[in-house]
Amino acid sequence: MYKGPAETAEFCVELKRHVGDLEAIDVAVCPPFTSLAVAVQVLAGTDIAVAAQNVHWEPEGPFTGEVSAPMLRELGVYGAIVGHSERRQLFGETDEGVGKRARAALDAGLSVIACVGETEAEREGGRTEDVLRRQVSVLEAEDNLVVAYEPVWAIGTGKTATTEIAQEAHAFIKSLLDVPVLYGGSVKPENAAELLGQPDVDGALVGGASLDVESFSAICLNATRLM
Repeated sequence: MYKGPAETAEFCVELKRHVGDLEAIDVAVCPPFTSLAVAVQVLAGTDIAVAAQNVHWEPEGPFTGEVSAPMLRELGVYGAIVGHSERRQLFGETDEGVGKRARAALDAGLSVIACVGETEAEREGGRTEDVLRRQVSVLEAEDNLVVAYEPVWAIGTGKTATTEIAQEAHAFIKSLLDVPVLYGGSVKPENAAELLGQPDVDGALVGGASLDVESFSAICLNATRLM
C-alpha cells in the first residue's frame, strides 16, 4: 500500500529511463489498484508490464472491495499477484481461494504470479515441504503462470534465505509444478545476483527494495548480467 497515482507516475517515468530497454529480462510493476491506470499509461510502448496485487475469482457480483479480472483487462493490466503472504496472514485468504483467483485470472487472459511459502514456525517444525505441497496443489501449470517462493520468515524482517535454502525450495516446487519460480524474501541489490544465480531461481518478486527506483533498477541490471 505505497504510491498513489502521482508518485506512481513519477516512479514509472524514472523506471523507463533506467530499465526501459532491457530486452533480456521481463520486468513488471505491481502498484495499488488506484495507481494501475496511470502506470499502464506511463509505461505504454515499453517492455515493462503492469500487474495488480490481487484479483477476485468472479467476473462481477456483490463482493465489495474486490476487483475482477475483466476490470483489470479493461485497464490494460498484464497480470496479477495471488496468494501473497500478507493476503494470507492479514486477510485470511486460503489455498482454495488462491486457486480460484489464479484460475479466474488465467481464464481471463491475465498472467499470474502465485505466491507460496512457509512461516518460521513451519520451517522450524520441519513442515516446509508439506506446506509447499499443499499450497501448490491448487495450481495448474500453464504458460502464463509463475510461482513465487516467499519464505514468510524472510519478508520485511531483514532475513534472507541462504542460496542453499532458496535453491532447495525452488527445486522442490519445480518437482511439483513445471513453471518458472521467482524468489521473494528481502531481495536487495546486494544479494540479488547471488540468489538469481541459483539454477532453479528464475527471477525475483521484489518487495521493499522495489519502492526505490534506483534500488529496483539495480536488481534488474543484476538480472541482465546473468542472462
